[in-house]
Formats: sequence, structure tokens, C-alpha cells
Amino acid sequence: MKNMKQYWLGLVCSAALFASSSLNAADTKTYQVTGPVLEVTPTAITVKKGNDNWEIARNSKTKITGDLKVGAKVTIYYTMVAAEVEVKEAKAKK
Repeated sequence: MKNMKQYWLGLVCSAALFASSSLNAADTKTYQVTGPVLEVTPTAITVKKGNDNWEIARNSKTKITGDLKVGAKVTIYYTMVAAEVEVKEAKAKK
């Protein structure tokens, strides 16, 4: 009986942990850019949006559907992730 209670407690805790991690992933805001591809490299895709060139980084986990090549019209979905944060000390008030 004691083992069964431990089993169920572990199962409930695991489910709660999984649910909370899924909610954190849903909080990440996604963005998109659409336009013709100007350049494709192993680490980036450059897209023309209006008068601006947008360079979006990519890696081996980037999912690509279709034939990605220069001139193709694409929609890229991306998120913004902080790479580094530097905290500055507040200046003393006079």
C-alpha cells in the first residue's frame, strides 16, 4: 500500500512539473517576417522586407519546409532570446 501511494505521488508530481514547463514555453512570444530570400548561409537567412534586409540566424534545429533558395518567398517564424545581460550599477544621487 505504501509503495502504491509513493507511485501515485510521483506520478502527480511528474505531471505537475511537465504542465508547468509547457506553460513556460507557451509564454515565449513568436514573431514572423515574410519576403523574398536574398541570401542563404549555413548560419543565417537574409530576407527583404520593404526597404530593409532582415538577417535571421538559423542552426541545425531550424525546421525548413520546401526548397530554401535565393529568390524564394518565405515566411520565417522566430523568437527573441537574450544572449547576454549586463547589469549596470545605478549612479549615486547627488
